[in-house]
This record gives sequence, structure tokens and C-alpha cells, in this order.
Amino acid sequence: MSGGGDRDAAGAGEPGSGVGGPRWGFARVRNDSMLPTLRPGDRLLLRWGAPARPGDVVVARHPWQPGLLIVKRAVERRPDGWWLLGDNPRITDDSRAFGAVPPAGVVARAVLRWRPPSRTQPSRLRSALEWVGSAVRRTGPSAGRLARSRRLRAR
Repeated sequence: MSGGGDRDAAGAGEPGSGVGGPRWGFARVRNDSMLPTLRPGDRLLLRWGAPARPGDVVVARHPWQPGLLIVKRAVERRPDGWWLLGDNPRITDDSRAFGAVPPAGVVARAVLRWRPPSRTQPSRLRSALEWVGSAVRRTGPSAGRLARSRRLRAR
């Protein structure tokens, strides 16, 4: 999520400000800052204006570049705003670099992640079976606990 003007989310245009405007939308993940949870190319179902809770994957305005939308995990609510971190510890373009994001800067909460099928798998059947098992996942705090517990048991 760092460097070169890369955007975390593409196609994440906010809904119109008119009354009764759309409250749901989609975005596409553009870089690696949320690995392993989100990969480049993943699609997100967004709930615009939904309140963030600790552990949620959110879309926020970058504090230094208001036109840039970023996808991060809301870690905690602080007096000056939300502390947002990427899941990839090697990429630090998050609150460690720019501080807390004002509450108004958190514009949407990701509800689901959809992963398009990979075109690089050697076996179509294996690829399809793996994709079915991982294509759609919840993105909230409980989804992270479930994923971590599975990884720990698999070792």
C-alpha cells in the first residue's frame, strides 16, 4: 500500500450525497498492505457510512491525500480518531506513518471479500475446489479469529 501513488481500493466511488442514495458498493484491492487477509484483485462489498468497530476492515480517506482511499483494519478508537493498520507487517503506510484517522475519514466498512478465480492454477478442478472454499469470506473481527485459529491447528 506504500509508494508510487498506488491506491488500496479502486472503483470505490462513494455513493451520492442525495437522500436515498446507494448505501452499498464495491471496491477492488490494489496492493499488498492487507496480505494475507486481502490480496490484490480481491473485491470488497462495502457498506458506506456504517460505523467501524475494532477489528473491522474499513475504507478510509488518506489523511495527507484526501482523494486517496485506503483499505486498512480499524485497530482501536483513540481520542483523535481511528488507529488503522494494514495486516502486512512489512508495509507501514498506515497509522504508524500518518497517525490516527479522524472518524469522518473512515467512510465505509467492508462486509465481504470475494476473490476471483485464479487463472494460474495447473488443474481446473483443483483450482475450482480451492476457489469455492475461499472465494467469499466475512471481513469483520470474528473472521480474523477464525482464520488465525485454523492456521494454528494446521501446523
